[in-house]
Amino acid sequence: MSKIENLTLEEVMGERFSRYSRSIIQERALPDIRDGLKPVQRRILYAMNKDGNTYDKAFRKSAKSVGNVMGNFHPHGDSSIYEALVRMSQNWKVREPLIEMHGNNGSMDGDPPAAMRYTEARLSKISTEMMRDIDKDTVDWVLNFDDTEYEPTVLPSRFPNLLVNGSTGISAGYATDIPPHNLGEVIDAVLYLQRHPNATLDDLMQFVKGPDFPTGAIVQGIDGIRKAYETGRGKIMVRSRTKIEPLKGNKSQIVVSEIPYEVNKAMLVKRIDEIRLNKKVDGIAEVRDQSDREGLSVVIELKRDVDANGILNYLFKNTDLQISYNFNMVAISDMRPERLGLKKILTAYLAFQQEVIKKRTQFDLQKALDRQHIVQGLIKALSILDAVIKTIRASKNRKDARDNLVKEYDFSEKQADAIVALQLYRLTNTDVTQLENEAKALATQIAEFRNILDNPKELNNVLAKELRTIAKTYRNPRRTEIQAKVAAIKINTDVIIPDEDVVVMVSHDGYIKRSSVRSYKASGDDNGLKDEDYPIFLKEMNARDHLFMFTSKGNLIYRPVFEIADVKWKDTGEHISQTIGLDNDEEIIGTFAFNTLKAPGQFLIATDDGHIKRTSLADLAHGRTYKKHAYTFEKLKEDSARVVAVKYLPDGNPTGNLLLISKRGLALRYEINEVPVNGARTTGVKSQNLGDDDMVVNLQLISDDTVIGIITQRGAFKKLAVSEIPTTSRARKGVMILRELKHHSHRVVDFTVISTDERPLEVLTDRQRVHDIQPSEFSLGGRYSNGSFVVDIDTEGTPISIREKPAELTIN
Repeated sequence: MSKIENLTLEEVMGERFSRYSRSIIQERALPDIRDGLKPVQRRILYAMNKDGNTYDKAFRKSAKSVGNVMGNFHPHGDSSIYEALVRMSQNWKVREPLIEMHGNNGSMDGDPPAAMRYTEARLSKISTEMMRDIDKDTVDWVLNFDDTEYEPTVLPSRFPNLLVNGSTGISAGYATDIPPHNLGEVIDAVLYLQRHPNATLDDLMQFVKGPDFPTGAIVQGIDGIRKAYETGRGKIMVRSRTKIEPLKGNKSQIVVSEIPYEVNKAMLVKRIDEIRLNKKVDGIAEVRDQSDREGLSVVIELKRDVDANGILNYLFKNTDLQISYNFNMVAISDMRPERLGLKKILTAYLAFQQEVIKKRTQFDLQKALDRQHIVQGLIKALSILDAVIKTIRASKNRKDARDNLVKEYDFSEKQADAIVALQLYRLTNTDVTQLENEAKALATQIAEFRNILDNPKELNNVLAKELRTIAKTYRNPRRTEIQAKVAAIKINTDVIIPDEDVVVMVSHDGYIKRSSVRSYKASGDDNGLKDEDYPIFLKEMNARDHLFMFTSKGNLIYRPVFEIADVKWKDTGEHISQTIGLDNDEEIIGTFAFNTLKAPGQFLIATDDGHIKRTSLADLAHGRTYKKHAYTFEKLKEDSARVVAVKYLPDGNPTGNLLLISKRGLALRYEINEVPVNGARTTGVKSQNLGDDDMVVNLQLISDDTVIGIITQRGAFKKLAVSEIPTTSRARKGVMILRELKHHSHRVVDFTVISTDERPLEVLTDRQRVHDIQPSEFSLGGRYSNGSFVVDIDTEGTPISIREKPAELTIN
């Protein structure tokens, strides 16, 4: 009867997850510090070697190797085994491939390998160094998953595979990223460490300069490498190897011959082509992947007279032509995961190899001693051959013969077995001589083996000699160039932004767009807006210009022109609220274009509750979040307050007059320099002394000969010479410019400067109706007149604004 235990969920989960995580850390995801292999890799190499599937034999189907590994050693899915097998054969993933493969084993473009039933594989030549001496009890063995045979817990790994081929993996709570290194450099460092156990990291880095990626490229940042080798963590930049080649007609091309480690070439080419198609950089004509069996070659053809270095820097910053690589050198050391520095890895490898040499020598010594014992027995038997033969002939059978030899001549059982098994043809004088020579050779070998085991210096000499032989056989030149400093990437704005003229429009309802001049010319009168919407800003600009949009609630929206939605002129464009949230009752009241943000100009800003200020253009510089957030240019005192006017003053020390008119018909004129300069997030000073039920309707910049046009809520229009309004000072009430009536008095809705009598004015009503006025048809009125009725408010609606009709945009 089973016992039921009452356990908490925490206890069960904790215990189970602990076992699970221990399993995947030790048995799946992390490499061993000694041979640099994960269990699946070790089992693949061992199984193929056991099968004789080595570099000097014919290739065999991959499926056979995978099935053998899965059936005998690795009880997991065939796909994970085949994936591990393929990776060990990919010369762009591992520095020294441990598997040779015939057939499609994938590509740098991320193409998957062919199915294992199509490909063929065998161990590479260098894999024999991983397995060498495995049959001499050099490593520990454990039973496999079904206890039918033994498998090694580690391979002898006669070269430092952990550093040479690197490793990557993710387990529970641990991840590892160890880059590949140059085999010759790592062995040189091991040999130096063997001679100088107290070597410093700087000593070892004379040999191990840094990672040596199979894909080559350029590593920048010696400080990052040193930190990684010291602590196990560090960051470096890996940059593609590129060159700029001139072409005919002032053109050029960027040729990429090496790309960073683990970068998907096809995705890289696609990303560069997207940059070309989206015109994020002006100057890329074509991107071609010309890679072939001769090597990697990605060609980026550029247009005429462009800044090739600038474009290359942009691509370094915005594509995988340059990546950051983060060292995280974690491996299993003494059955537990540990983050390791370079010296710790080399020290552990050296200690392991000394142990391998020691165990191999012990094995060879025992084998030589066993053979010496047999040879001594055979020599003795040949010296008393007649007596031995007589004893054997008198025996009943083989076992009896062996026992009689042991009993009568003091042979050991092993010697007696060898004598009984001796063939008659070997009972010659020649064979006696051979045995005596063999005995001498064995005595010499045994002395050598004992010398190695008794003398650590001799053991190290053997190890050093073998490491030098491996280095000599497999050494190859470094592929990755190491540069001490990380190069700063400076991108000229002219590279990113095309130098082209475009037409930009901002509509009353908040739609914004840019179009090519060609599209604008071809579209006629169709501007893509709804019937009730109309442009409040329309101008030909350069894509490198800047646009400022000021709203009635004190928010500033900034857009570089090249970032404005590029659409056909007949399309509506993008609504500003798609990226920046504006209130329903918030509208754009001023739009300004600049070709530089370093201009000395100022903005003159007025609110309806009687505040005014000047703010310099430099104070309105945008931050990094300008794409998603508006910036405050005016801090409103009341929620109900609104900005009514924003005027740009190009001069840093402006002169001249400004005019404010209130709803009740009070006009106040004073000099601009009476208004102080304040920051963006301020309210300003008092502009006009307003009554309880009054507000400022607008502000205009004026001179002595300026004529203004005023519209009232009753639809009356009045022309007035500014000379009628005296110049006083800021914060006064002003003078009346309308005659107060006993009933239904006129109230000013808006006013505008009339630049010429020939230019029509437009009055917009609350019914979205537009009423045109020809100023030349009206005479100047006095301060106390209420003008002439021009808008029928019953049929057209109540006027809400007046402005000069925009001139037609003419483009050559």
